Amino acid sequence: MNPKFTLLKAALAAGSAFSFAGHDPYMAYNFVVEIGGVLIGGFSEVSGLSSEIDLESYEEGGLNDYVHKFPKHTTCPNLILSRGLVRIDLFYLWYQATSQGLVQQLSGTIFLLNSQQIPVMWWVFKKAYPVKWEGPQFNASSEEIAIERIELVHQGLSKLQRFA
Repeated sequence: MNPKFTLLKAALAAGSAFSFAGHDPYMAYNFVVEIGGVLIGGFSEVSGLSSEIDLESYEEGGLNDYVHKFPKHTTCPNLILSRGLVRIDLFYLWYQATSQGLVQQLSGTIFLLNSQQIPVMWWVFKKAYPVKWEGPQFNASSEEIAIERIELVHQGLSKLQRFA
């Protein structure tokens, strides 16, 4: 049997056993981000943690009940990281260098933490670089924190989990 199918079967069995344990869901605000080996804190939002399999349709002659659909390749949207604007402007410098042709691809990890601040799940993205930077929106009647956003294109996303 294919080792990947064996692993999938084992994961499904383990997930079935864990589903009866009554664990509370993890809180979405409890996360940290690492890029290029450096833990970068203070993020208020991360979006783009998704993946989709593109399909190819095939209509078989003489069979009009349905259309066959076959997986082609997997695509991932860009990651968008938002954080409070700070004095050390690494994101803008990274974006500016990229816009001038000095592309530095960095891999990173987004860690979901439990209530004891221990990583329980993480998403690893490979060879990312910025394609968009967005500065804060100013409003004199607001008391909100100034937020900057950076959008990263990457070459794949994988999800890992701690089972202890």
